[in-house]
Amino acid sequence: MRRLLALRQDQKLTTRHVRLMAESLEVTERTVWRWLAAAERDESAAAEPGARAQSKDRFSVTPEVRRLLALWKGNVAAVHRELIARAARGEGEPPPSIPTLHRAIRRDLTPGERAGLAGGERAARKHDVFLARPRGWRNQVWESDHMQAPVLVDVEGKARRPWITWFTDCSTNAITGVAVTPVHPSRESVLAALRSAVLREDPYGPFGGVPEKVRVDRGKDFLSRTVTAAFDLLDVTVEDLPAYTPHLKGTVEGLNRAVESMFLSSLPGYARQPRPGKRSSRPKDEVLLGFEDFTTQLLAWTLWWNTEHRPAPLRGKTPLQAWQDDPTPLRDVPAADLWTFTLEDAGTRTLTTRGIRFRRHDYVGAWMTGQAGIQVRVRFMPHHDHRIEVYHAATGRYLGSADLADQATEEQVRAVRRARAARSRRLKKDLEASQRERYATVTQAEPPRRLGALTGAQADAELAQSAGTGLSQLALPDVIPRAAPPADWRTPASLVALTTPSRPAPPPASRDVTATAPEGPDRRAAPPTTDEDGDAS
Repeated sequence: MRRLLALRQDQKLTTRHVRLMAESLEVTERTVWRWLAAAERDESAAAEPGARAQSKDRFSVTPEVRRLLALWKGNVAAVHRELIARAARGEGEPPPSIPTLHRAIRRDLTPGERAGLAGGERAARKHDVFLARPRGWRNQVWESDHMQAPVLVDVEGKARRPWITWFTDCSTNAITGVAVTPVHPSRESVLAALRSAVLREDPYGPFGGVPEKVRVDRGKDFLSRTVTAAFDLLDVTVEDLPAYTPHLKGTVEGLNRAVESMFLSSLPGYARQPRPGKRSSRPKDEVLLGFEDFTTQLLAWTLWWNTEHRPAPLRGKTPLQAWQDDPTPLRDVPAADLWTFTLEDAGTRTLTTRGIRFRRHDYVGAWMTGQAGIQVRVRFMPHHDHRIEVYHAATGRYLGSADLADQATEEQVRAVRRARAARSRRLKKDLEASQRERYATVTQAEPPRRLGALTGAQADAELAQSAGTGLSQLALPDVIPRAAPPADWRTPASLVALTTPSRPAPPPASRDVTATAPEGPDRRAAPPTTDEDGDAS
């Protein structure tokens, strides 16, 4: 721009020069002529063509404007109204126009700051720049996470959204292990996914082995005592990431997004499917997948991801090819040892003729014949009450599994569950009816007025009914009279009348027993006598 200005001052500027400048800056020729005119008036404008003229009275975003932007969630019009109201009350200078306020906000605040003031820290994080970790080698770092699938699945006649727990290798983007839970996941889900991730036998292989490090996100299931003990036995370092930092485990977070857009969105019962109408309700004739069918299709998609999908970071390779091309040696664990490591220890028990007593249940096994009297150590899978694993307490040798001795049939279990569900629904309905309160609708400022007329007779009846249910009010203290005090005590007449003379009280603990023993005839307290006036004597 300075060169064009010099050519114009020397009267050597031509239309061709202006056209070339406009093409290089991707603006019109008219814009270039306007910039030249501004540069002739002020030479500083030639340094930044098109920039607005700087002035000392230019409005800038103040800390008060930032606080108002956070209060009104980034609504500039609402901030402008607030500033006008404050100026009318004499609490500040009149604000500029709304366009000026918009320009100042765009100029003084970064896109991340504007997004953060409107939507919080998560919205501001979308404008940050993150460094990419080096890919490393296979089994160097794994990442694990729970994900609630946005798909309704038929679980024993109820529509539920299952949870997926998986482990993924950060170097090859391979899904090393996956576990599906019909309801909320627990430490059992983590242990099941860990076993499928470590084992390289069919149908889990060829991915697996013991990793060097696992990243988790402060989930109580991943940091439970059982899971932590399993990682310690496998010599795996657990990296507990800070809360609300999904970018620190981007591999598994990217997998969570990919499985929804590439697989789950095409299944029947997808919960986020846009539907016609105002309400996003499910069609009545929609047929949901069963839990077994959902698990089968998810495992098939996992196999496709590992063997056919070519993620962009792998540069045209599949996770299987990247895994096989990596010469890093693998550290395997036998299946029997791995099963032992991923069980929760319940301590030692004594094997009796009735089996092993554990959590108020008896467990028996065919191998227990002739073994009564030995000390054993019990291990179990969390929430699996039907079976336990038994080891010798002294040598640690695996003895066998034990099943619940008197396990109910499936029909009995279903009947109990139906009865519990009916009781829960009835209790919930009663509680909602007792807590439901209605208030009158108002069109002006006034205290809330509760609705629901009640007569005096109804109030007396309910109070009488509630008074009869208190155990403290039903107690009858005079049914069993108090025992008589010792003879050498000076007892008030009002208490003597309420005692039973046939039940002498035990002597005080501070006195000698021989000193309080009766001598000669029975020294029980005689009943009080009254005179003609009714006074006790």
